[in-house]
Amino acid sequence: MLELTREIQRLKQERNAVILAHNYQLEEVQKVADYVGDSFYLSKLAANSQQDVIVFCGVRFMAETAKIVSPTKTVLLPEKDAGCPLAEMITAEGLRILKSQHPGVPVVCYINSSAEVKAESDICCTSANAVKIVASLPDRKVIFVPDENLGDYVAKQVSDKELILWKGHCVTHAKVQPKDVNQVRELYPTAKILIHPECNPAVAALADFVGSTSEIIRYAQLSEESTFVIGTEMGVVCTLKETMPNKQFFLLHPGLVCPNMKKTRLESVYRALQDQQYEIHVESEYALRAQLTLQRMLEVV
Repeated sequence: MLELTREIQRLKQERNAVILAHNYQLEEVQKVADYVGDSFYLSKLAANSQQDVIVFCGVRFMAETAKIVSPTKTVLLPEKDAGCPLAEMITAEGLRILKSQHPGVPVVCYINSSAEVKAESDICCTSANAVKIVASLPDRKVIFVPDENLGDYVAKQVSDKELILWKGHCVTHAKVQPKDVNQVRELYPTAKILIHPECNPAVAALADFVGSTSEIIRYAQLSEESTFVIGTEMGVVCTLKETMPNKQFFLLHPGLVCPNMKKTRLESVYRALQDQQYEIHVESEYALRAQLTLQRMLEVV
């Protein structure tokens, strides 16, 4: 593994590449990355990247986003089959039908969506900034796609808006049920329970804190508490344990593992740099409109 890591570093310099890894990636991948973070953080880095090549260790919509905001860069997705079931729950055609039912209502699309869906939307958001994005719109009605759980969370924070939600969800976060939260309360009565807003609203209602992966990490860093139960993908627990060895972290549910995020391994990163695979392309008919959607988000936050 050490030799493979050295080769990745050599190729990175040779190709003038930057390696971005999502918080949900395997620990071995996070360790070779130049930057690790949530979708919002990595989107900003991709937009401001000075390197010629971006190796995006995540899933397809993330690599697409990097290509959209950095159209002149070569963007590589180490595992071509690393998709996102949530992003696949909505299509551009489905969104057009919803828009026709609510003419003139602006569309906020979660970053977990395809380039085609972004092109049909007015502004993008991440779980870290969704509340701020929706609150920034002057309209009372807002279409929010595709995650209905995140949309429900946002609606509760922005009470003056009426959100029209798409019936989509993250299959990994959906595994957590209220009984799981009640069980860990009994097991770790002094622990703070930190949950991602992609979880079911009934689950989120039982949490001590609800936030994006970066917000969960920040909460744990700033808290004087020492024990936490984490209600999001297990990759975040790895990050928390490594950066805060003096605190205890437990995963809320054993099913909080995204199989698509776990497809990328060190060998995948090496092959991406060695063979320039798999390069991401976004059709021009969608790229410009999707870029405007992402740009509006970056301007707000």
